[in-house]
Amino acid sequence: MEDKKRKEKDEEKEEMMKMEEFYALLRRFRDARDRRRKELEELEKSEKKRKVPTEEQSGWVPSFEWEDFTNEVEFRGQPLRFTTPSTASPSPRLTLKKRKNDQHHLHDNSLDLNLAL
Repeated sequence: MEDKKRKEKDEEKEEMMKMEEFYALLRRFRDARDRRRKELEELEKSEKKRKVPTEEQSGWVPSFEWEDFTNEVEFRGQPLRFTTPSTASPSPRLTLKKRKNDQHHLHDNSLDLNLAL
C-alpha cells in the first residue's frame, strides 16, 4: 500500500517536473521571440535613419573639360538670320518676296511628311 502511495507521489512529482519544464520552455521561446522582434524594430529604425538624407544628393556630377568648348560645331541646317531693325522700313513687296523665298528655301531642306496614297 505504501508502495502504491509512494509510486503515485513519484508520478505526480515527475509530472509536475515535466509541466514545469514545458512552461519554462514556453517562457524561453517567448523571450527569444520578443528579443528578435526588438532587434528587428531597432534595425528598421536605424535603416530609416540612414535612408533619410538631410539634403538630396545627385548621382551624377557634371564635369567639363576645355576640349568641350574648343571643338567646332557643325549645324544640320542653315542658321537663322536676324535682321537689325532700321529706321526706314523696307517696302511690303520686298518683305513678302523675301518671306516667300525663305519659305521655299526651308521647304527644300525639310523632310516631306505628307502621306501619298
